[in-house]
Amino acid sequence: MVAYATLALGSALAAFMYPHTLNGIFASKSGQTIRKNAVLLPAYTLMLGLLALLGYMGHAAHLKIESANDVVPALFQTLFPSWFAGFAFAAIAIGALVPAAVMSIGASNLFTRNFWKAYVNPEIDHAGEAKVAKITSLVVKIGALLVILYLPTQFALDLQLLGGLWILQTFPAIVFALYTRWFTAPALLAGWIVGLAGGTYLSWIDGLKPLHLIKLGDVSFTAYIGLIALIANVIVAVVVNAFVPKRLTSGVVSASAR
Repeated sequence: MVAYATLALGSALAAFMYPHTLNGIFASKSGQTIRKNAVLLPAYTLMLGLLALLGYMGHAAHLKIESANDVVPALFQTLFPSWFAGFAFAAIAIGALVPAAVMSIGASNLFTRNFWKAYVNPEIDHAGEAKVAKITSLVVKIGALLVILYLPTQFALDLQLLGGLWILQTFPAIVFALYTRWFTAPALLAGWIVGLAGGTYLSWIDGLKPLHLIKLGDVSFTAYIGLIALIANVIVAVVVNAFVPKRLTSGVVSASAR
């Protein structure tokens, strides 16, 4: 129960740290649109459960497949006429492109604004930013396709787990800054480094698994590594913040005001 609860909480906290999640929010027509989508989101989750039932259908149909990823296409090809199977295959391809497109757009925006404009071409205009973002988005899509085609599936799964752990370590810097000015930049950076390095180390020694066994005396339980790293992240940020002179931050703010 602890493992499931910490994994669910850590995944929920990490979800809105991903750039592509914020893209969907910023592209919404209004706050009301976001609220409606949030209300309907559980229905989408139930639909994912219905898709999982196709696996049982494939078992009942006695399908012989080499990979579990082939069960849905093989089921369509077995049960339906060729014209409908082709239509279903196209729907699968489009369904796969939708999240890939959003994620690649988020990655390209990050690259364009935080690397290209900051270090390569600070004078770039909006049209230039759009051009660089489009090229970067295409490169990310091609790279993702090459990973699926030529690298083991387990690599993609491990990378996804590590990605959740890593992105969760940005939570203090992003969320705390919305509500308080108490934390300094060095403290948040130190916490991020500890959370990133410590979480990666725990995941590595556990065989790139998302859960870690914790023993406290006679009590032992399994918890999500990302949440463990986040707790260490916050503790380090608080401790470092207590020893970093606040005048450094206030001096930067005063200089900006002038």
